[in-house]
Amino acid sequence: MIETERLRLRNWREADRALFHTINSDPEVITFFATRRTRDEADAMMDRCAATIAQTGRGWFALAEKESDAPIGMCGLADAHLAPLFPAEMVEIGWRLARPSWGKGFVTEAAEALLRLGFTRFALPEIVSFAVPDNQRSLAVMRRLDFQRDESRDFDHPRVPDSHAHLKRHLFHSLTAGRWAEQRPAATRGGLQIGTPSIPGAG
Repeated sequence: MIETERLRLRNWREADRALFHTINSDPEVITFFATRRTRDEADAMMDRCAATIAQTGRGWFALAEKESDAPIGMCGLADAHLAPLFPAEMVEIGWRLARPSWGKGFVTEAAEALLRLGFTRFALPEIVSFAVPDNQRSLAVMRRLDFQRDESRDFDHPRVPDSHAHLKRHLFHSLTAGRWAEQRPAATRGGLQIGTPSIPGAG
């Protein structure tokens, strides 16, 4: 579990299933994704996310408001799974937020904590992020986090089907450990509040 001023990044719980389905099926939330998942598909995906977090300490975390612990979306630090297009060890950061929580700075706040986790606890040399050109919300978050555009690594996403050709092209952004350290004051780069991740059914 990771905590910020307003948020908690934790593993998924049984009570989170409805929210997880919402953020993976709401047409406005997933405008720039090819797949809208049924409840059964979302449940299976959530179980995979929870298992990965429990096993590795990173993945697609539940993003919850700290005061209530109510989930509002997900934010993750996970293997990109884009080999052989990119190195197998490449790690991406990403997010998906339910509509009522848009426009409050939650994603940027959570992502800063995950960058700190990636560059300190996991000693990653680089963290990447990418989005389709029309996804201005996500691209704006990348800019706020000081990610740098790398046009030489723009790519057509291999898991986007031909039926959604307009979603294939992705703009590539990256942040190196060195740049992250240079751009953040020492206090921001400091220690994390990290606890033991919970697992589904744990309450």
